Amino acid sequence: MEYGDMLFRISMVLLGHEQDAQDVVQDTFCRYMEHRQALYDKDHEKAWLIRVAVNRCKDVHRGRRRHPLVCLEEVEQYCEFQEQSEVLTALMNLPDQMKTVLYLHYIEGYKSAEIARMLGITTSAVKKRMQRGRERMKLSLSGKEPLSS
Repeated sequence: MEYGDMLFRISMVLLGHEQDAQDVVQDTFCRYMEHRQALYDKDHEKAWLIRVAVNRCKDVHRGRRRHPLVCLEEVEQYCEFQEQSEVLTALMNLPDQMKTVLYLHYIEGYKSAEIARMLGITTSAVKKRMQRGRERMKLSLSGKEPLSS
């Protein structure tokens, strides 16, 4: 499927664990096979796949709340530019809501309205999460501790 690599990257950023990311992608495609006749065009199909993958990642997080450890070395091997590891570390330490919208916007290139549709939230919620995420990353990268929200 043409979206497999993108879904894997999203899952890796959200989960930080290769096997869990592979499981999420596989489960996403299984669900796609069950529902594909309801998808009416390529944009809808792609948005649906991303939403299912993000929701599946949330399910995985719920299942491992007692084990929040993320192996950054494992995630960094999928980073296109190794010199960006500080930014990746800051991104990985963000809460999932902020991490998801920042990844979809800056890495996958989606606009706020598209992200809002995919995640089932308002455009203003997307913009606010992006703003808060950028603020936290800026504080983290400057060596200051981000404020808790």
